[in-house]
Amino acid sequence: MSPYSKLIVYYFSGTGNSKNVAQWLCRKAKETGLHTEVLNIADVDCTGITPPDPQALVAFTSPVHGFNYPPIMLHFLRKFPGGHNNVLLMNTRAGMLIGKWVTPGLSGITFYLAALLLWSKGYSIRSMFPVDMPSNWISIHPGLNARTVRFLHAKNEERVSKFAGKVVSGGSDFKGLRDIIQNVLISPISVGYYLAGRFFLAKTFYASKNCDDCGACIRGCPVQAIKKVDGRPFWTFNCESCMKCMSNCPKKAIETGHGYTAAVCFAFSYLLQNVIHANLETMPPVLQNGFISFIVESLLMIGFFAISYRAIHYLLRIKPIERLIVYTSLTKFKFWGRRYKALKNFHS
Repeated sequence: MSPYSKLIVYYFSGTGNSKNVAQWLCRKAKETGLHTEVLNIADVDCTGITPPDPQALVAFTSPVHGFNYPPIMLHFLRKFPGGHNNVLLMNTRAGMLIGKWVTPGLSGITFYLAALLLWSKGYSIRSMFPVDMPSNWISIHPGLNARTVRFLHAKNEERVSKFAGKVVSGGSDFKGLRDIIQNVLISPISVGYYLAGRFFLAKTFYASKNCDDCGACIRGCPVQAIKKVDGRPFWTFNCESCMKCMSNCPKKAIETGHGYTAAVCFAFSYLLQNVIHANLETMPPVLQNGFISFIVESLLMIGFFAISYRAIHYLLRIKPIERLIVYTSLTKFKFWGRRYKALKNFHS
């Protein structure tokens, strides 16, 4: 017998991992007779979030981006109304497979920051539960094969079902705290990603000549980060790198520009070393402070990438340049660019 009136799950998902976790959680809850409600936060108006039923168990699940919840989830949590419900915090954090050993991802500050935000609003945290769903980040690593994807789905469905049975009956689960040492050690990366890294990554996506202007990426973007500029998709700084556009493109026209990204990084590093660092002693003392220097350099990097990306977006209209950019993009090649989508309605 559950002590709760219902289970409400709020999720954000790009390629379907967190959506599957939300559905598995609710499936098990329904088996116990508990009413459930699943809400995609990308479809929720943050200015008018309905407070949850006081007797409901509330869950939040989202992928980990830069060892933290992505900005869309953090913004949602900041806007979430106060209450006294019990809360489950979950995430999906890029699992891999070696043989039959699931290599875990890292949550970073995901749970700690979210718990602090919700605790300040009156909520009681009853779980911090990471789920090592298949990594979809083919901008960084080769896509996973079908066997790995299916194995990780089966393994994690079982884990989530056991977890659900425990928490809907009034229990708690804080497996996420087992990695607290690793998570604290990588926490500076979370800050760097939030302040600069995510903006840098937003400018690594482009559409090749295979794009047929169907508009699926623009319509499907959960944060409206893609717009049409000069007749082709253009990624703005709002991009969450959720990989939904790349995974859903029917023509596989969306790529990560590894070659041009490396070239822009090299150009920026050269300018930074020979213009900024070479004249550091002549600059005001405040700019010589380590933290201030990091902020200034991050802003310069973001600006440099914005200008470079605009130029590259224009140059993509020139076929030889477009081909050069495409064939220096690892996602173009079969050994790397296997697009990922979570298995729909998966039930092992």
